[in-house]
Amino acid sequence: MGLLDGLMGRSRRKQIVLLIDGPNSIRKGIGIDLREVKKELQKYGDIRIAKIYLDQYASDKLIEAMVNQGFKVEITTGDVDVTMAIEAMEYIMDKDTDVLALMTRDTDFTPVVRKAKKYARGAIIVASDLAFSVALRNTADIVVLMKPAGQGAAEHIKNAEV
Repeated sequence: MGLLDGLMGRSRRKQIVLLIDGPNSIRKGIGIDLREVKKELQKYGDIRIAKIYLDQYASDKLIEAMVNQGFKVEITTGDVDVTMAIEAMEYIMDKDTDVLALMTRDTDFTPVVRKAKKYARGAIIVASDLAFSVALRNTADIVVLMKPAGQGAAEHIKNAEV
């Protein structure tokens, strides 16, 4: 938002941080196109950061593909969830983050979503409709259920306004 926009009363678009739990979200059986994930999230604001967390077993081809799609890649030697949760908290505390979007199926991220909401950040969960945590579904402001490529449009479920 430029100075003129501020003076004219135009509000800036919300700034989204997208963090992806790679091992739980990009498995072969799920088949979600990450470009589509970005497209769906842009309905809620601008993606300021798009980061994917992978474990040390990720192939060079996978890492290259993620970089080519515009993701920052974080390789962890331990549990991906721990690294992602810690960094999610850092982004929640960042005044430039308006919305935290997590792509995961894991109920372990429910406390992170609660903290995002506590600090007045919107919380979006992106998931496939396979094996998705009910706790995450009920805690997030918005759930974006992605369909495998070629199997229909994403479904947006609003639990609250972001």
